[in-house]
Amino acid sequence: MADLARAMVRESLDALVNQDVSLARKVCQDDEKVDRLHRQRFKEVEEMMREDAELISSAIHLLSISRYLERIADHATNVAEDVVFMVEGSIIRHQSPASKAAK
Repeated sequence: MADLARAMVRESLDALVNQDVSLARKVCQDDEKVDRLHRQRFKEVEEMMREDAELISSAIHLLSISRYLERIADHATNVAEDVVFMVEGSIIRHQSPASKAAK
C-alpha cells in the first residue's frame, strides 16, 4: 500500500510537470486499488481486535497508518484530476473510476 501510494505521488507530479493526461488518469485508477487495500486492512485489523484485546493498541496504529496512506493516495489523485482539467478542461472529480479512465 505504501509503495502504491508513493508511486501515485511520483506519477501525479510527473503528470503535472509533463502535462501527461494518460499518466494522470492512471493515477486516478490506482486510487481505487489503494481504497480497496484500505478496506481490506480495516477488516483485518477489526478481526485482530476481536480475537485478542491485547492487540487493540497496535491494531489502532496499523489502522491509522492505513488511513494516512489512503489519504496520501487521495491527494495524489487530486493533483492528477487537476492535470486532466488543466490539459483538457474536463472535470473528472466525483466520477466513477471507470469514467475517469475513459478517453
